[in-house]
Amino acid sequence: MTATDSYQTPDGRTIGPNVMEMRNISLRFGGVKAIQDISFDIHEGEIRAIIGPNGAGKSSMLNVINGFYHPQEGEILYKGEVRKPMKPYEIAYQGIARTFQNIALFKGMSTLDNIMTGRLTHMKTGMLEQIIWSGRAEREEVENRAFVEHIIDFLEIQTIRKTPVGRLPYGLQKRVELGRALAAEPSLLLLDEPMAGMNVEEKEDMSRFILDVNDEFGTTIALIEHDMGVVMDIADRVVVMDYGKKIGDGTPSEVRNNQDVIDAYLGVSHD
Repeated sequence: MTATDSYQTPDGRTIGPNVMEMRNISLRFGGVKAIQDISFDIHEGEIRAIIGPNGAGKSSMLNVINGFYHPQEGEILYKGEVRKPMKPYEIAYQGIARTFQNIALFKGMSTLDNIMTGRLTHMKTGMLEQIIWSGRAEREEVENRAFVEHIIDFLEIQTIRKTPVGRLPYGLQKRVELGRALAAEPSLLLLDEPMAGMNVEEKEDMSRFILDVNDEFGTTIALIEHDMGVVMDIADRVVVMDYGKKIGDGTPSEVRNNQDVIDAYLGVSHD
């Protein structure tokens, strides 16, 4: 499969051409090589997993995609164009949103208000118009609130819409964070360990929501996840990293049977 090809998933879904391509990405912190000459792509409409043992460089790669880190070597193509170094807020305006491994919510604000912050990239009125809150600013507020209410219904969190998120259990806070990212209407959604710290029931719920986001909104998703059962169940393709290098790339079944991947997870070395 070339970078521009569409492909068919085993369940009959058609995945579009690539929306992002990482070409020979290398990232160093002093003498530490976090990422070493890695290339892979993310296709429109797919769920793309990035996996690997602790310290493999997964979060560094996600931070490169999100604009937090700028690689010393290689280039990033987004929607067919080479992307110049950008700040994270500029990336957000390009239609890329993310969640974080450590929850980053406004704990004293309600669920509704936290998700509303995800609409900032869609707000066109200035501060003065918002203070007066009439005309265009009022219409914009009503439209954004209606969209957020749709997200709340979609994630089944109507009962906590006015609850300060600091009072919510961990699993629900992760769902609110997903809602805030979805409020930005991203074309590419980055999820950094969305199942971390969850019990089995919470993981099942989050897996269902990720699949529904991909199916109903058509959102392209790239995620880091340690739970291999989850990855093999929901990902269309998987790229595997170990010590900053790519050691596998393919469908879940191809990766599952890749000897280099098996050795990396079992800690096996060959002389």
